[in-house]
Amino acid sequence: MRWGADGKVRHLDQAHPHLRQQPPSSQSDRTIGTPVEQLELATVVKVSQAVSGEIDLKKLIDTLMVIALEHAGGDRGLLIVPRGDELRIEAEATSVRDTVEVHLRQTRVAPTDLPESVLHYVIRTQDSLLLDATDESPFSGDEYIRQKRCRSVLCLPLTKQAKLIGVLYLENSLTSHAFTPARIAVLKLLASQAAISLENARLYSDLRHADAYLAEAQRLSHTGSFGWNVSSGEIFWSEETFRIFGFDRSVKPTLEHVTQRVHPEDAERVQHFIERAARDGGDYDREHRLLMPDGSVKHLLVVAHATKDDEGGLAFVGAVMDVTATKRAEEAMHQAQAELAHVTRVTTLGELAASIAHEVNQPLTGIVINGAASLRWLNHQPPALDETRSSVESMIKDAQRASEVIHRVRALSKKTEPEKAALDINDVIQEGVRLMQREVFGHATSLRLELASALPPVVGDRVQLQQVIINLAINAIQAMTSVPERQRELLIRSQAVESDQVSVEVVDAGTGIDPEHADRLFRAFFTTKAGGMGMGLSICRSIIEAHGGRMSAANNAGPGATFQFILPSGSAQR
Repeated sequence: MRWGADGKVRHLDQAHPHLRQQPPSSQSDRTIGTPVEQLELATVVKVSQAVSGEIDLKKLIDTLMVIALEHAGGDRGLLIVPRGDELRIEAEATSVRDTVEVHLRQTRVAPTDLPESVLHYVIRTQDSLLLDATDESPFSGDEYIRQKRCRSVLCLPLTKQAKLIGVLYLENSLTSHAFTPARIAVLKLLASQAAISLENARLYSDLRHADAYLAEAQRLSHTGSFGWNVSSGEIFWSEETFRIFGFDRSVKPTLEHVTQRVHPEDAERVQHFIERAARDGGDYDREHRLLMPDGSVKHLLVVAHATKDDEGGLAFVGAVMDVTATKRAEEAMHQAQAELAHVTRVTTLGELAASIAHEVNQPLTGIVINGAASLRWLNHQPPALDETRSSVESMIKDAQRASEVIHRVRALSKKTEPEKAALDINDVIQEGVRLMQREVFGHATSLRLELASALPPVVGDRVQLQQVIINLAINAIQAMTSVPERQRELLIRSQAVESDQVSVEVVDAGTGIDPEHADRLFRAFFTTKAGGMGMGLSICRSIIEAHGGRMSAANNAGPGATFQFILPSGSAQR
């Protein structure tokens, strides 16, 4: 070997394996001292199966490092994996007597861990590199090699479809030419399989973590997911969906399980709805109740998207939200509204007092609800301080809004100018729609927006115009309470009128306007509602007129009525 007769050395190794410097190992599947002849096909198959059969990432790394060191002839090994822009050592293996010890490190690569010049060369070329102490090479001057005096170094890239998955670094500090061609061939086969297995195990680990995060998020939000294959009848539930319906995870969900929990009063409607969804195949969202075995009632919001299965059949994927707490809050809100309406029916305080009570009703209700929610969060063990803080902040916002309403109603009564600014009327409409979403869902109403693009801005008071839109929309929803659910459609439309005006229309499919009441619709204290105060439309018209606009109402050609207001654009007011 000192003479450089490498060919003769290899011939001697093959002809007289018992003369090698390493003592023979007692186990035939290890190559720390194992003759090359013992690396048979059975060993290669065993190595490949051991690596490919492991899906747990930590166990796979442990198995890979043990096999690599045992079948290579090294006494130390590292597994390096790229993480973003940096390289990290996932594991370090060392040979101790007849065993291999593996330690998971997950630390950044440092110059004291391995020859960095070797590592960067392998990463750049994606080719293996073999170094021996007896050979001169460009890497001989590496600080790590000079200090550690490694006798043999082998660095292998782990690649999958030309993508670097990791790097396997092995060294032997005692013997040169430890990594023979036969051993390197086995390691290259191992590296190829290891790259695939590492990538699969990492994907499996990421998926498992994602599933865990999703399950926790669903638990916190009381929202479960489901899938329904209409043709096969198969239904898939997430863990939270099982919890919501009150079934054990061992139960295979079916449509019978779904309908079994439906509240008797909602059973016919839900059954009709399921049949229509299976027949028509459109997206849907619906609310209904569940009657649980303990007699409690849950309110569900079900949202689903129609899609196709692998064979082109109809399938649905969707979410189930337990909105019981929200419903209870709404009931408390409606009760508070009823109590407040009873008090404000006393109209002897005059139009101003009635107006204030009417317009402040909504923020006051919000304060009551958020106050009650704060008490519930504080009663939790331990108290839910973040949720309490959020509720208190909402109370403050509602109080500020109530103050703004009072200020504007007083200004309106005094015929003073509202606080005007340039506004996008579509933004005002969308903000108002968000505030009344619960009212829309609570009355099983279909809301549709037709908002024209590139409308000129209007100059007005955002709060007052928002009040007008909300009042008109809620009136329209209430006008459709006697209409079957499938016909309850509310349309809010914006469009340009001529060149300097903007129109907003609220169109319902209700019973329409009685011709006898048409002339009195916008008069103060006139109402057709049993518990109404008769101030809403009167205030709306006053606000619009204060903005230089006009309001009107008329029956539709078909069912329902249309309430419209027209405002001048900002350019027209200048």
